Amino acid sequence: MPRPARPVPPELLAGPFRGSVAVAQGLLTPAQLRGRGWQRVLPDVYTRADADLTHELRARAAAVLLPDAVVTGRSAAWLWRVDVDGPDGAARCPHVEVTIPPGGRTRVPGLVVRRRVLADHQVGAPPWLRDVPTLWPEHAALELAADPARSHVDSVVVLDQFVESTGASLVSLRRAAAGWTGRGCRGLRAALLDADGLAGSPPETRLRLAMGTAGLPPPVAQYRLAHASGRRVKLLDFAWPHLRLAVEYDGATHIGTSTRPETRFALPKDRRVLNEVQELGWRLFYVTAPDHHDMAGVVARIGEALQIRAAEVGLPLHPGS
Repeated sequence: MPRPARPVPPELLAGPFRGSVAVAQGLLTPAQLRGRGWQRVLPDVYTRADADLTHELRARAAAVLLPDAVVTGRSAAWLWRVDVDGPDGAARCPHVEVTIPPGGRTRVPGLVVRRRVLADHQVGAPPWLRDVPTLWPEHAALELAADPARSHVDSVVVLDQFVESTGASLVSLRRAAAGWTGRGCRGLRAALLDADGLAGSPPETRLRLAMGTAGLPPPVAQYRLAHASGRRVKLLDFAWPHLRLAVEYDGATHIGTSTRPETRFALPKDRRVLNEVQELGWRLFYVTAPDHHDMAGVVARIGEALQIRAAEVGLPLHPGS
């Protein structure tokens, strides 16, 4: 008569665990650990065979394997749900980035391990991953933005993304950066000056910076267009209120990365809002994802639209001039 299957210990179902510990405690036999019920995430760290190996789960496995490790770099951004490499960046990345104190183990398959001292105030954990020490959003953002391998524009994009997607603010970022020294500090400070924390997606930041470089009059970002009654019609990406002209970014990349509900309008509702905007005497200039392949061209067309609109309404291009 076959022996009844041994029930799976509930403590092993909660998340990644050390295989050697489970065997030593008699929760599993070595043969069971090698069986179909479990999958290895990192050396000696296992989880259920049916678990989805997300970046979050692999970060939990890293915390089990290296209890003194802190998730840093791009991995910290992804744990705070900031899509620094696009919506699929975390899924494509084959490793988790962590930092450990100097003198520790540095070579672990599946991990990128760096060694440096982190201050206690730099380390926290996302509320949904309290068992995974992670850089606080401010420090994760600064670490990525200070990377000399990033361009100035890419560093500004990172800072804007963290403000949009986490509880960080430009004030808290600048406060955290006050004592930042060493590698990349000059580029970081330049990026902090150009970040505004208002972009709903990375393409908006890139477009704003390109318009500034081209010398266009500074727009009002995230302008609240409302009726005289105060009822809001739409939050406009970039607006020149004195000309009643706005630029809207409208593309698949924007929809996929923005956290703002209004970017997910159904087509009929979006068209109704567009009608209301026009009824209030505004003109909209739409920028789509393919336009970013010719940023200079699209910025030139926005400049032309501003000139034409200024002539139509009989006002100077720059308010107050």
